[in-house]
Amino acid sequence: MRKEFSATLKRIATADEQVIFLTGDLGFMALENVREAIGIRFINVGVAEQNMISIAAALASEGLLPICYSIAPFIVFRPVEQIRLDICLHNLNVKLVGNGGGYGYGIMGATHHALEDIAVLSSFQNMKCFIPFCNEDVENNINAMFLYKGPSYLRLGFGSKPVNISISSFQPIRNILKGSDITIVAMGPVVLNALNVVRTNIISADVFVVSELPIDEINEELKQSIKHTGKLLIMEEHVQRGGMGEHLAHKLLSAQIHCSFRHLFAIGYPDGKYGSQSYHQQRCGLDEESLLLTIKSMFNE
Repeated sequence: MRKEFSATLKRIATADEQVIFLTGDLGFMALENVREAIGIRFINVGVAEQNMISIAAALASEGLLPICYSIAPFIVFRPVEQIRLDICLHNLNVKLVGNGGGYGYGIMGATHHALEDIAVLSSFQNMKCFIPFCNEDVENNINAMFLYKGPSYLRLGFGSKPVNISISSFQPIRNILKGSDITIVAMGPVVLNALNVVRTNIISADVFVVSELPIDEINEELKQSIKHTGKLLIMEEHVQRGGMGEHLAHKLLSAQIHCSFRHLFAIGYPDGKYGSQSYHQQRCGLDEESLLLTIKSMFNE
């Protein structure tokens, strides 16, 4: 998604001279076009994420629009205190961008994985998190993020849009495939695994993506889908606590909507090993083969 992010950012930053781009010494072979387009407004602060966030807070307090970029674990966990106190507490319009959410950096291991980023950031006051589900959905999410005047986080991953799937204008919760037997709700590119499963096995699934957290409210379309199917499968490449599933379950309980419920999520490193993103998805039951078994088990309940 970096390619789509850099193209959209170049357009926005070229049109708005208030935009200041800060990177923590990352973005090589991806963001040179932005650097060339905005010149001195492109600042490499070095490997100094805490300092980058505090600089961004100062810039925002003067009416500028700073964007801070790094890989997801570095932009979230290294400067988490600065994000909480310098940006969120003062409700400053700073945009954080993290590449490689979830197990995106694969074999590089836990230091480069972001499994708890949404849980941490969505708990901070004023913060909104935006999560594209495929490369072609990045621009929608960036536009929504810039419309929000406050602290926000863009979680990038990787995945091309499947054929015959239309990308509607941004909504926090969107229906991307219609069906009648089971409701699937996913966050981020892992939804592409579900789409492949239901299409390959001719399963009638109502598939939704959640692209904004915290969830303010459940739209009527999702409510009616769950009431109709009575079966809800939630999936995310993020830990259980504080993730999309927990947010959604709270809203469903508050709305007194009951259903057969399964939640698939990142379980960390149960075998103590590191591998590719697909390896970790398999270990968490988020791969296509495991998803098919889960769906079949729900039909047999």
